[in-house]
Amino acid sequence: MLDQFLSQLTVVDIFNTGVFLAFAICYVYQFFYIFTVLTKKPPKQEARRNHRYAVMVSARNEIAVIGDLIHSIRMQNYPQELIDIFVIADNCTDDTARVAREAGATNVFERFNKDLIGKGYALDFGYKRIQELYGENGYEAYFVFDADNVLDGNYFREMNKVFDGGAIASTSYRNSKNYGSNWISAGYAVWFLREAKYLSQARLTLNTSCAISGTGFFIAADVLARHGGWKWHLLTEDIEFSAQTITEGGRISYCPTAMLYDEQPVTFKDSWNQRFRWAKGFYQVFAHYAWGLLKGIFTNKKGARFACYDMLMTIAPAMLLTIITIGFNGTIAVLALLGYISAGSMLMSALSCMFFCLFNYCLFMFILGALTTFTEWDNIHSTPGKKIGYLFTFPFFMLTYIPIALVALVKKAKWKPISHTISVDVEKMSKANQK
Repeated sequence: MLDQFLSQLTVVDIFNTGVFLAFAICYVYQFFYIFTVLTKKPPKQEARRNHRYAVMVSARNEIAVIGDLIHSIRMQNYPQELIDIFVIADNCTDDTARVAREAGATNVFERFNKDLIGKGYALDFGYKRIQELYGENGYEAYFVFDADNVLDGNYFREMNKVFDGGAIASTSYRNSKNYGSNWISAGYAVWFLREAKYLSQARLTLNTSCAISGTGFFIAADVLARHGGWKWHLLTEDIEFSAQTITEGGRISYCPTAMLYDEQPVTFKDSWNQRFRWAKGFYQVFAHYAWGLLKGIFTNKKGARFACYDMLMTIAPAMLLTIITIGFNGTIAVLALLGYISAGSMLMSALSCMFFCLFNYCLFMFILGALTTFTEWDNIHSTPGKKIGYLFTFPFFMLTYIPIALVALVKKAKWKPISHTISVDVEKMSKANQK
């Protein structure tokens, strides 16, 4: 019976089965992450004392939103004398610097450099200016936020617990302030909520390393001092820092009770540009750190090896396998229809695999989106109708990553600004979260 079954397998069947098994073996552990989150509560921490922090915000033409962020920091349920806010007005052509000063920033550093473009360069510039002017203040860690963020009122109090517990870096719960704008912003929002709940929280509970993600994180002062500032300048500098830290055996923590609200793009053009840059950045990080992470799986100290594997799977170009699979089967189907190869079982195998691949990808994303939406229901600031409705557009949003990942392979990425215009009532949002 087995011999008969094997004899009927085509090259297409063998290829597709191999790809499916590779996916399953590499990523099955993330199902255990989901099980962990649903069955175990994350560890709680308390702070013995309050620590002193510097906040760095890189802002380019963010006049519409920078005031909200600073206002939300100044409203924190945390001693204000222990928080200094530094805004790096990076190549601005508007009044971002003036608005930031008037809103209560400790200082605003204006930077004009058309050659070294990117958030990483702005952060390094800001860090060095802080050392020059405020080095005696004894900052113990540096927070990094995007200008369009606003913070829950207890954000610093909760993150202080994590730092006081010994974390060298930590990310936080990334929520969105414009989930309900349209299907694009909702797609981002669900993905970031899923990342916080079913990746970061699982890693925290299992005592392995998390990763910082764009905004809403701190890095201990001694870590930045050891590296001589912010030295991560790939397109995804956050993932680059995470990969290097994990390769070196470090552990990035997570605070599920520190909530940040992020503004998401609402046009497909902005979304494409942003995610194209992310995809290109992930390729860069993979090229620079894949070998180090692979070695770390076997050579890092016990307790830090799995984090290397997890990070390697995070930056691995898994989407390329999907593209290769669809491309391979599509080529077989075209050749069969044109008569260059036998149109029998190989054609059916190719067509069924393409359908199977796309259908199951969408189904899996729908299940992930539904699980995330229902467990995080109370944290999503939108109407019930939109929460349900955008479940059905989320798989399509994720499906658009396929052409983005393909184009990112061959096209050079250039930094393109994304406008942020959504101003929110900080007090209202914070109170809504406390209900």
